[in-house]
Amino acid sequence: MHGEPRRILVTGGAGFIGSAVVREIITKTPHSVLVIDKLTYAGNLESLAPAAGDPRYALIRADIVDALRMREIIAEFRPEIVMHLAAETHVDRSIDGPAEFIRTNIVGTFTLLQEVLGFWRTLPPSQQKAFRFHHVSTDEVFGSLGEDNFFTETTPYSPNSPYSASKASSDHLVNAWHHTYGLPAIISNCSNNYGPYQFPEKLIPLMIINALEGRPLPVYGAGANIRDWLHVEDHARALLTVATEGTVGQSYCIGGHNEKTNLDVVKAVCAVLDEFAPDPRLGPREDLISFVADRPGHDFRYAIDSSKISADLGWTPRETFDTGLRHTVKWYLENRSWWERIRSGVYRGERLGVIA
Repeated sequence: MHGEPRRILVTGGAGFIGSAVVREIITKTPHSVLVIDKLTYAGNLESLAPAAGDPRYALIRADIVDALRMREIIAEFRPEIVMHLAAETHVDRSIDGPAEFIRTNIVGTFTLLQEVLGFWRTLPPSQQKAFRFHHVSTDEVFGSLGEDNFFTETTPYSPNSPYSASKASSDHLVNAWHHTYGLPAIISNCSNNYGPYQFPEKLIPLMIINALEGRPLPVYGAGANIRDWLHVEDHARALLTVATEGTVGQSYCIGGHNEKTNLDVVKAVCAVLDEFAPDPRLGPREDLISFVADRPGHDFRYAIDSSKISADLGWTPRETFDTGLRHTVKWYLENRSWWERIRSGVYRGERLGVIA
């Protein structure tokens, strides 16, 4: 699968999914990786600690909107693969402040495409043919599903939140740069990720940490919204497979085959915590569940048909939701210092995305 060593540039490599990709590259392949990350609130260098001591790893703090800096970095590193994960990703934050999502996800992607295209055009034909620009996106660009169908690579785009609209825009830009300018690009769209090192504004880590602290476990609406859950390490394997083996001009949907209602996810978190870390003072963690007003424009269901990446590239998820959740809860129990530092400063678990 991994072949000859290649130079891979990963934008957003200090984020949750990006850092998992970097750890996968350094621990499982002969490739070299350069991380570009702005190191916003969601970027965390501790997530890269397992890779940081390796001579094949390097990191530059930079903003993808800065065209001159991107040009300099790309010219110096001379990547053979660019994996673009830098993005603002939290739906609730996009409701509160959409401008940063437009800036990073749309303008940043445009800027990066322009600088990568300029570099790619300088390469000899054989290197141009081998080059790949892999844009990492989300299933949220497709909008909301009914009860019994699935997102595929041909599902029409229908984004409903500022976040998903910004990601849909970036997907369209990547497709346009491929079709208009010939840039060898690939897109992947994934379902909800979870696992180690996830910033605790997202559902699963927020529920784990709130439950450990005996705080309320807020569930939007009736908790009936459905998501397909993908363990981040399964996703990292898939992304590396797409970047190195995917077909130019194609898109690949990546899902975990684990559909769960939000309420079932929270109950599962409670059950695993009660098993691993019982607290007689709290009693059953399910008693902490509280139902709150739903998120504005909350899509009902996401689910992905991953048959294309399975058939074409041989990838399937290794983790079930049960095994992945147990590994995740165990990691948060064993790495309290990681999330306690976040709780003490940048994010304390407050609700985001409420329209006054």
